[in-house]
Amino acid sequence: MIIDPPSKSRKTRNEHITCDLAVVGGGLAGVCCAVTAARAGLQVTLIQDRPILGGNAGSEVRLWVLGATSHMGNNNRWAREGGVIDEILVENMFRNREGNPVLLDAVILDVVVNEPNLRLLLNTSVSDLDKDNGSDSIKRIRGFCSQNSTLYEVEAPLFCDASGDGIMGFLSGAAFRMGAESQQEFGEKFAPDKEYGELLGHSIYFYTRDTGQPVRFVPPQFALDDIKRIPRYHQFNTKEHGCQLWWIEYGGRLDTVHATEEIKWELWRVVYGVWHHIKNSGEFPEAENLTLDWVGLIPGKRESRRFEGDTILVQQDLVEQRHHADAVSYGGWSLDLHPADGVFSERPGCDQWHAKGVYQIPYRCYYSRNIRNLFLAGRIISASHVAFSSTRVMATCAHGGQAVGMAAVLCRRHELLPADLSSGPRLLELQRELLKAGQYIPGRYLEDSEDLVQSAVIEASSEWALGELDFEGPTLPLTDSRAMLVPLQAGPAPKFEIELQATESTQIEWQLRLSSRPESHTPDLMVAAGRLDLSAGDPARVVLQPEAVIDQAQYGFVCLLANPRVSVRCSRMRVTGVLALVNRVNSAVARGNVQAPEKNIGMDKFEFWRPERRPEGHNLAVKITPPQTAFTAESIRNGVARPISAPNAWVADPRDPHPTLTLRWDKPRTINRIVLGFDTDFDHPMESVLIPHPESVMPFCVASYRIKGADARVIVECKDNHRTRNTWDFDPPISTDLLMLEIDHPGADVPASLFEVRCYGNNDANS
Repeated sequence: MIIDPPSKSRKTRNEHITCDLAVVGGGLAGVCCAVTAARAGLQVTLIQDRPILGGNAGSEVRLWVLGATSHMGNNNRWAREGGVIDEILVENMFRNREGNPVLLDAVILDVVVNEPNLRLLLNTSVSDLDKDNGSDSIKRIRGFCSQNSTLYEVEAPLFCDASGDGIMGFLSGAAFRMGAESQQEFGEKFAPDKEYGELLGHSIYFYTRDTGQPVRFVPPQFALDDIKRIPRYHQFNTKEHGCQLWWIEYGGRLDTVHATEEIKWELWRVVYGVWHHIKNSGEFPEAENLTLDWVGLIPGKRESRRFEGDTILVQQDLVEQRHHADAVSYGGWSLDLHPADGVFSERPGCDQWHAKGVYQIPYRCYYSRNIRNLFLAGRIISASHVAFSSTRVMATCAHGGQAVGMAAVLCRRHELLPADLSSGPRLLELQRELLKAGQYIPGRYLEDSEDLVQSAVIEASSEWALGELDFEGPTLPLTDSRAMLVPLQAGPAPKFEIELQATESTQIEWQLRLSSRPESHTPDLMVAAGRLDLSAGDPARVVLQPEAVIDQAQYGFVCLLANPRVSVRCSRMRVTGVLALVNRVNSAVARGNVQAPEKNIGMDKFEFWRPERRPEGHNLAVKITPPQTAFTAESIRNGVARPISAPNAWVADPRDPHPTLTLRWDKPRTINRIVLGFDTDFDHPMESVLIPHPESVMPFCVASYRIKGADARVIVECKDNHRTRNTWDFDPPISTDLLMLEIDHPGADVPASLFEVRCYGNNDANS
């Protein structure tokens, strides 16, 4: 029993926390920032004003996590973000391939609460802060938890604002922008005018469920009573729900920070009005057994404040794929603006234009230019309105959050402030540590003098040469143009033998294309072309002989142009770093199979060649002469752990019964850590909710392997791997001059592959 006599006043319970890094905002950017810093040894406090983590990805909003892969609808091959966000997406696929948003909540929480250096404060809203003696640095922040009636005071030398609206940046006086820049300010031709609007609005979604029996619906009085106020109301149907209805958007003409509650109520009016229309208009008899299963509790926000760093990312950085010496992250979503009137606009729900490949994001975008100890992460980073329209998506935000987390580690390690890492040796150290932690940074590869594999002699039991993809698969009619994306060696182009069948006498056109940027995958350079006469009848092998020279090793596109009278033979094989493509639109992210801006908006014209999702997407059967040798064991130490301009993978010969990679040193080495990088299909976007996926484990991923020492003793045995990176720590360390890695083929038609092996310890076992 507690008996408290009358008092003139009382105070809430207070708790003071001291840490190395305080992160405000528990969306994916804040989560990846906090986890990265905690894993590297910092004491981190993560403050989230909601009862769950994930932000727009969480079950309160239920938007799928996307980034550079863009639903596999653009030309950004193998572009899924690495590091912590990759761990989350791969684990969610393994546990939750059906796309249940509640299970995604649990996956994200698991990643956070398993870090001993990370303290999580949920339901805690930051509303006040102190600066250090009135200076340009933050000293402490205060947040109140409504659930335990506690006021937390968190003091730290470094802070990261990943809160979406930038509450900490705002309170501290950090320079920010809100709304769209004019075309003249940065020379951005895609910058919108006042009629289109300067802000993207908020969205609320709803889920439906078939109950198996009739369900009636009585709308609340606040429901929108005239569905025709929505110009596109005819697009509503009984098949689409959840974030497929992203275009239920509103608020771009309002203050998207302070008018959020007003915006939410208008969106609720729309949602319940839409459902009233579907259930009670008589136009949807198939809705008789459907019930409204869930409506968003809070709106998913797209845009509010954007804070200024030491540089501002602009449209040209994205479209031209400009090089930045301080690149620490990347993006690849379309430049995606929405009309400010949202669902009430006569315009299409979005205006999306893609770049030809992924673009770098510089470190200078990730800290405030005037608050010295404030990092920025998520959608509030330093970008123009146009550039923000791409950087705002969650996987891109998460990837940048990891960069901030590692930057905080180096700041504490070397007693520096964020801006001190923007150039020189500390910048190189930041980029190196990010790459070691699983990040991918376009144009950067890992140079790690501490990696013992760099001094090893590498031997492989076999190395696959791309000479043939078997002719045992199904046939596909060429109703669309199709291509094989294959790694080519420098020198004369090889010849390609394929199998075609025509229903009547006709011609087939073929092309060999390259990308104008070898590290990108837009086939905008035609280097050879030809036509073949085909007669009706049985399948026939034909040879494509390009008269071309490949000036440097890179991917080539062997294209067969559409002809519905012709079918092509496919293969059963699926191989790391080899893809079949189709020249077909993904209407979720593009208007057609050719991007063709109607006016000069600063965007390029080009074709989309993209893979089909499994179980479709079979490789075309092909014989290549001479075979292309791009899958060598040396690839595992080249510092790149995904396909880019080359596969960057060792692939064993599928006929090798026991694929084995052997590392030898001239004397024993003391090893306390081994890192392995496997292929979890970086081309797959792994949409986190709503979309069910056919696989829990990616078909290229090696599930079982063993690591043996010089005496053939098994040091590590793994039987059920599904993750991209496997890290094995040894205490006590092992001493050996030889390691053997035996890996099993993932499937009968999928040869074993490996992106990287790194070993850490001492060069001298006796040291």
